[in-house]
Amino acid sequence: MAKNLPPTYDKIAKHEVFPETTSDEKARYNFLASLNKHLAHVSQGNKIAYENRVKPKFEKEKGRTFQSKNEVDDAMSDDPHYQIWSAMRRSTMEMRQQAGRSLTYRQGLKLKEKVEKLNAQKPNSLILNDDVKVPPYLLAVDNHLMPGSYHTELFEGDVSNAANYDGGLFVTTAGLLGKYSDGGGKAMADWMTTTYPDFQPKRILDIGCGMGHNVIPIARRYPDAEIIAIDTGRPMLKYGHARMVALGIENVTFMQAEASNLPFEAESFDWIQTTMFLHETGGKSIYNIMKEVYRTLKKDGITMHIEQPQYTDDMSFYEQWIRDWDAYNNSEPYWSKMHDIDPKDLMEDCGFDRNEYMQIGAKAINDLDDGTQKADEPEDHGRSPIWNVFGAWKR
Repeated sequence: MAKNLPPTYDKIAKHEVFPETTSDEKARYNFLASLNKHLAHVSQGNKIAYENRVKPKFEKEKGRTFQSKNEVDDAMSDDPHYQIWSAMRRSTMEMRQQAGRSLTYRQGLKLKEKVEKLNAQKPNSLILNDDVKVPPYLLAVDNHLMPGSYHTELFEGDVSNAANYDGGLFVTTAGLLGKYSDGGGKAMADWMTTTYPDFQPKRILDIGCGMGHNVIPIARRYPDAEIIAIDTGRPMLKYGHARMVALGIENVTFMQAEASNLPFEAESFDWIQTTMFLHETGGKSIYNIMKEVYRTLKKDGITMHIEQPQYTDDMSFYEQWIRDWDAYNNSEPYWSKMHDIDPKDLMEDCGFDRNEYMQIGAKAINDLDDGTQKADEPEDHGRSPIWNVFGAWKR
């Protein structure tokens, strides 16, 4: 059996609001997923170019080694291998958005009707609020090069961007997040039940839920818990709620709310979770959000946050630089700031006891792995579902 092949698009699971695809559209997605996988291997040449060309040249000219990731960026920007890889990687993201937009836009009205029909079945678990505004730092960015990001509606009730995100995650991660792109939520649910088997949260808050793909596994694992999933993007909430109804989940409420000004009383939740959310928050907002997490978390409650690895003193400037590619080239401008922060300091500054801090590694649980995925695959920095997870108990 051939190795190093991503699963094909027909293997991912469908639900009632999942965008329909023609054979040509499936072929485009399969090509882009395979190209992304190939570029993870091409990226290994960047390290070779750095060690054999760029670093020796810099040291000869400067009489010293690199002192920051910014110096690495300046030096690597002229290297031909990096230029080719970076241009191709940027192109895959642009092509992925074009492929996803074209197929969701052509069925925009049909998607809207499907979503509205499903949401009407459980109207009380979708709470929208016109007074909640999308934060300026999100309005300023087309995250992942998706025009309009998570919040834009091209017409009233439009959910095409949410559907685009749902279908396109397969391409970006080459299928490594599983059938429902929920490998992160599954990993978190597994870790919690394995590490703290006696922990039975009654109320759980998921901040920055998007379309809810990572909160669904938690809801399944804790069916007796009341779960609230918040976001500011109305299309994501509408689509995510309809997706939840289609999947038969009963215990999640999708709510439009802003993470730095939560509409909940103090000590309201036993568990507060974010999954690949904090790196999309700008400026001081991450501190305001974490203060709200502390305020609304119950005593003896837990908060956990899945992110890409933090930039630490023992991480080379080269690795910091390659992990920063998305910040400069994939419309993730807050990525660097988030990963430069010491999460232990962040949590202590926002009220948590430093001694209660914890940090673990997590890898997505991939139910699409059919034996064509090699265990020794090179990491696709910023794409691979291998995460740093940090958090703390509130004592």
